[in-house]
Amino acid sequence: MAANVTTPGAVEPKMWLGGIEPMKASYGKLMMWFFLISDTFTFSALLVAYGTARFSFPAFTGKHEDFTFSNMYWPVPERVYEAVPFLHGISLPLVFVGIMTFILIASSVTMVLAVEAGHRMDRANVEKYMLWTILGGFTFLGCQAWEWSHFIHGTDAGSVMKVIENGTWIEKTIFGANLTENQYGPPAFADFFFFITGFHGTHVFSGVILNILIFFRAATGFYDKRGSYEMVEKVGLYWHFVDLVWVFVFTFFYLV
Repeated sequence: MAANVTTPGAVEPKMWLGGIEPMKASYGKLMMWFFLISDTFTFSALLVAYGTARFSFPAFTGKHEDFTFSNMYWPVPERVYEAVPFLHGISLPLVFVGIMTFILIASSVTMVLAVEAGHRMDRANVEKYMLWTILGGFTFLGCQAWEWSHFIHGTDAGSVMKVIENGTWIEKTIFGANLTENQYGPPAFADFFFFITGFHGTHVFSGVILNILIFFRAATGFYDKRGSYEMVEKVGLYWHFVDLVWVFVFTFFYLV
């Protein structure tokens, strides 16, 4: 067997031993990007499944003022999401979900400011902007909880739907929505609403918990002792991802 012979004076190839390479990113940030990419596939699959179900049902073709809820066609979003807290009985289509979207995007801005302050080792501003981000996250979750509650309980009058009971088609008044009945349209509409917005809400809640941990560590001087606020940036990537996903959920679920 031939032995490995090293030529005198030859330069051995350099091996990557970790650190900030490749792509000038730390190991932690690379792993966060890998996680976000995998999560992108999950949300993409959910939205594709929603789109498939959406276009398997006919759309309402009449005038907007003549629309009534029916499980024979897909509901019009402006008629489903028209309620606003403390304004009972007043139709304000998509106003409340628009407010929710603004709150979440605003929290993404405060997260950018927290990351920028971390780059400057500005502990006070990191704490301030992280606190605003946490407040925005909790406010969004509170809004989503109210929206779910209204969606589940439904309107005062309910909707008369054609359903099958004991093998016979009958007309039944349905109030609100759950995983088997839906006053707004086909049951699949409510199923996707609960699953997609609930899955996203779980991500927001997880992000808020992470933000609280980051705020606590910043407030106790942990990152000053470490000499780096990179963890703020890592969690910031996750928070921006959650905000970006909501833009797609808002577009596909509330506007299309």
